[in-house]
Amino acid sequence: MKVLGIETSADDTGIALIEAEGDPPAGGRSSFKFKVLGNVVNSQSHAEYGGIYPNVAKREHIKNLPLVLEKVLLLAKESVSRPNIDTIAVTVGPGLEPCLWTGISFAQELSKKWSASRRMPIIPVNHMEGHIVLSMMEISGLRKSRYRDLRSPDIGERLHNFEFPALALLISGGHTELILMKEFRRYQYIGRTRDDAVGEAFDKVARLLELPYPGGPEISQLAERARQSEMTSHYKLPRPMMHEDNFDFSFAGLKTAVLRLVESKGPTLKDTPRSDLDEFKMKIAREFEDAVTDVLVEKTLRAVEEFGVNAVIMGGGVSANKHIRSEFDQKLKAAGCKLLACPPEFSTDNGLMIALAGYFHALKKEFVAPENLVANGSLELC
Repeated sequence: MKVLGIETSADDTGIALIEAEGDPPAGGRSSFKFKVLGNVVNSQSHAEYGGIYPNVAKREHIKNLPLVLEKVLLLAKESVSRPNIDTIAVTVGPGLEPCLWTGISFAQELSKKWSASRRMPIIPVNHMEGHIVLSMMEISGLRKSRYRDLRSPDIGERLHNFEFPALALLISGGHTELILMKEFRRYQYIGRTRDDAVGEAFDKVARLLELPYPGGPEISQLAERARQSEMTSHYKLPRPMMHEDNFDFSFAGLKTAVLRLVESKGPTLKDTPRSDLDEFKMKIAREFEDAVTDVLVEKTLRAVEEFGVNAVIMGGGVSANKHIRSEFDQKLKAAGCKLLACPPEFSTDNGLMIALAGYFHALKKEFVAPENLVANGSLELC
């Protein structure tokens, strides 16, 4: 089955075409395998706004979608006018609704254009399920392309070999969630953030330190420099809710604690000498990243023990953070639990994750008439 995946939930325009076959996992094994025929992501820049500006993102999606699709079809050696595709999968939520509607409208147009006698079936996909499914895949053999925004494996891939129950940890700019999976595609929320998502906290702290947007990579680079320099710090930030008897998160107070430290340096960081300023930023970045990591790892490990989890599936843009991945890998190994996380190159939004999730919906014929598709910015998994 050939599935075209379309992703426009935020500021990345992603389209991918896969060819897949086989059944979903049952009892730890699966006959599923897939091949990526084309995968292109066009990332927008919203640095001047300090965050995603929905109307600008919507406009850029409308401009980029036809260009990204053409690249994908050329890579897949498919006809641009009428490709050999079985179904279209498109993100319907969660996300920014103006952006979601651009992908939905594009999928509707393609369905009408590519169908001979009837409209091509469309599969509505939950964006977060896409992150989960993609993180369950074995992906290797990444290759570069003359297209700056192309990320595609050379060969066909498959699901990791693991057994349920599993735990999904979704960490991104808009989400921090722990989801129990007793079976494939059977979801149960057991914890989520009560205020800021972890990626949102990274961006806000970066803004306090006068670092460029997006803030996550900037904070991580400074934190890594501090570790490599073996830089010690007397700054100590809180670990919010880490020992509370639940699996929820809170990062707003952690951000406020950083604000208080920044305010202690004076009206603006620009008043601080450059050498002292760099050291201050590195120390704060490391302590903040350590605090976030401690909370995420502690809460997840307690859930692993309580629910007898065999694997933790980590997805979302923040899952690309090297320190977080390293700490999870070490701690989960010690607990006898697998860590499933896609390569960092695939942690941000992309059409591949939507095509993969869409395939499993297509197996159960969970199609929707094009005119019945609706964007839902707060869509949940269950």
